[in-house]
Amino acid sequence: MLKSTGYLISTLSVILLGVVSWKAASQDHFLLLCLILGMLASGAGMLLRWLAFQNEQRARRRHAAPVLHIVGEGHIRRSR
Repeated sequence: MLKSTGYLISTLSVILLGVVSWKAASQDHFLLLCLILGMLASGAGMLLRWLAFQNEQRARRRHAAPVLHIVGEGHIRRSR
């Protein structure tokens, strides 16, 4: 959850920095294109890192050792 929040905050900061830069960049079409492409590339990079993180988490849960729980009168229930 903490890592996901970090990626969300990073994405928000890219958007905010883009908003601040928009007026100056809009004076030159090349600068505006660079700003837009840079924002998209940054967002795509963070999205890919987040997706890789989610895949790693799923793989860890899949390969985790099962946990045994004592339920009621000494009965054991197995879960993951």
